[in-house]
Amino acid sequence: MARKKIREYDAKRLLKFHMKRLAGLDLPIQVVQFTAATSPSDLLNENPWLGSTRLVVKPDMLFGQRGKNDLVGLNLDFSQAIQFATQRLNRTITVNGCTGPITTFLIEPFVPHEEEFYLSITSTRNGWEVAFSEAGGVHIEENWDKLRTVVQDTMDGPLNSELVAPLIAGLPLELKPSLERFILAAFAVFDDLDCTLLEMNPWTLDAEGQPFPLDMRVELDDTAKYRDTAKWNVGGVELEFPLPFGRVLTPAEETISALDEATGASLKFTVLNPTGRVWLMVAGGGASVIYTDTIADLGFAQELGNYGEYSGAPNTSETYQYARTVLDCATSHADGRGRALLIGGGIANFTDVAATFTGIIQALKEKKIALQAAKVRIFVRRGGPNYQKGLTLMRSLGDELGVPISVYGPESSMTGICAEAIEYLKHQDGAAGPPVTASA
Repeated sequence: MARKKIREYDAKRLLKFHMKRLAGLDLPIQVVQFTAATSPSDLLNENPWLGSTRLVVKPDMLFGQRGKNDLVGLNLDFSQAIQFATQRLNRTITVNGCTGPITTFLIEPFVPHEEEFYLSITSTRNGWEVAFSEAGGVHIEENWDKLRTVVQDTMDGPLNSELVAPLIAGLPLELKPSLERFILAAFAVFDDLDCTLLEMNPWTLDAEGQPFPLDMRVELDDTAKYRDTAKWNVGGVELEFPLPFGRVLTPAEETISALDEATGASLKFTVLNPTGRVWLMVAGGGASVIYTDTIADLGFAQELGNYGEYSGAPNTSETYQYARTVLDCATSHADGRGRALLIGGGIANFTDVAATFTGIIQALKEKKIALQAAKVRIFVRRGGPNYQKGLTLMRSLGDELGVPISVYGPESSMTGICAEAIEYLKHQDGAAGPPVTASA
């Protein structure tokens, strides 16, 4: 499961559409998005309610503390709302150590209210957890004793009235039926859309007694995209999975992301330290974690250049393009101190090792001069279909590249080549210890 956050704008659109589809509840949600590219006149023409409703304006950038940073406008008319957002567009702020510009705002109706409720539905290892409180909002943690929770195993079925009863036990009798129906409907949306988190804090009841989420967060399991695309793309608008606040893709990351979107395989790449001396070209998500953790355990976390993986049987061309991009980053900022490139992974189940290694070798040959200039040493460990052929190709490459290559099969451990790579870097720094091999 991969938990991906979506914007509040999309969360509320999805909730409104699917709660009506699944439970017949038509929530009074109206929401629009405002960016530098938005035409206020077009926005008003397409959404006439904006001209007759008091409004709320706030950033929609996957971060909190918006009120503390003077980024929430309340009870505004349309012109005031546009002015408020325009004055704050592209303002750079820092929240929880992350710095970035404000580029996207959400505009929705202002709902006067007294009661604030809290509701969260979260995926757990074996099922789900639902939490409710009649004391929601910014003071939820101060009223933690009022939070009620139910936990259920997936095999035991969905949320039902019997499980909801203890959640709303403290509410006035006249509110219980409508709030029970709303909580059950929210769970239906959560389950149907493959959410991993659906949180409303706070939500309230409008003047007609209809539930209205004031602030909302949703995370989706993006591995369910193959079956949920039509549900997520409400109104023909393709759902966006925005980057975390303050995160901007490098050109190399954009290249790999585009490759990933265009293939059924998985190609992931994140730059951690552009001047790092340890670079990974690892097959498999589990293997990438092992390599990364081992490098950190050996005291070289600060030198780790990237995190990433290729898996799902990419073809030779895709692997070549992936490797070429990684090598461009690994050989940049050469400082003469030497670098280590770790290629490989665990024992593949169905990925043709020879095919992927053919693409990698093509990229290595192309980057021969850069590899030499950066004093890169390559460490290879792999197993799986056609691995002997792939390893033979790698062993014969060393003399041609003029770059030292250590090659190991599944008889050696993944952590072993990490240790050997670190010893190489220590030797380059004049602090070498006893020789280490990947069989250690």
